[in-house]
Amino acid sequence: MKFTAFFYVVVAFAASGTASPAGTSTIISEAEFAYWLATTDAELTFVGSRPDFSPLARRSAQTTALTYCNKRIGTLCGGSCTVYMGGATCINAPNTACIAATKDVGFCDASGCNGNCGLLSTCGTQLPGGFCAVDGTQSIVVSPL
Repeated sequence: MKFTAFFYVVVAFAASGTASPAGTSTIISEAEFAYWLATTDAELTFVGSRPDFSPLARRSAQTTALTYCNKRIGTLCGGSCTVYMGGATCINAPNTACIAATKDVGFCDASGCNGNCGLLSTCGTQLPGGFCAVDGTQSIVVSPL
């Protein structure tokens, strides 16, 4: 079951492509992500090393920068936020209220990347700074695509 749900989310990533009409995607650039990191007052926890967006930094085309936070007050995302930078994985992220990422990610309402999943690129409730409201999210799928 876990593999099947993950497979369907990866297929959804492939089908969604990267092109979208203006204003419908909440995927942010590395520069926007770096700016948010530099200016936020949220409590940050880094999984792995802190993202380095300098032009000389080595990184893979398959690397995704992602942050997920546990509080949303009105249109603001914050509280305790976790920052992940890396490749394809399933992240257990209980009580996630909002997310932002530099590539499309999936968010699911059950742990282990199971249950009902949506895509960041089709965010239903966009928030300032490229965040998406994802109340009830329990896990996040980072795709290799």
